[in-house]
Amino acid sequence: MLIKKDTSSDSSPSIELTPIIDMVFLLLIFFLVATTFHQSEREMQIALPISEASGPISQAARELIVNVTNDGRIIANGQTVDEDGLKSIVTNALEQNPEQKVVVRGDKDASYGMVARALDICKLAGIQEPFLDTVPEN
Repeated sequence: MLIKKDTSSDSSPSIELTPIIDMVFLLLIFFLVATTFHQSEREMQIALPISEASGPISQAARELIVNVTNDGRIIANGQTVDEDGLKSIVTNALEQNPEQKVVVRGDKDASYGMVARALDICKLAGIQEPFLDTVPEN
């Protein structure tokens, strides 16, 4: 059998970059999607008020997020609840985890009374220090 050597091709070794670029894009998409799903509770169209002393928003594994919308609805665990429903959710969470943390996120246009009522319900359910979430001033 006669094997001909092709002298017209480049004999220097090369690295194929297409699979590496594909893998980088797949990893990028994965982390973007994972981050988006993790932040769904914090992005419920709530416009937080501005505060000079607010800290960075951190997502702890044990925190329960209660949103108060501008029209006074209370949203906990992704569903709209009334005051009794909020109290039962917080009580159940506290039974499962005695160190339960609760963050109340009130829309800046929400009635102060509704936000205060949500904080009060959390305290009545047994949460020692419910947090009121704000955004830092730019």
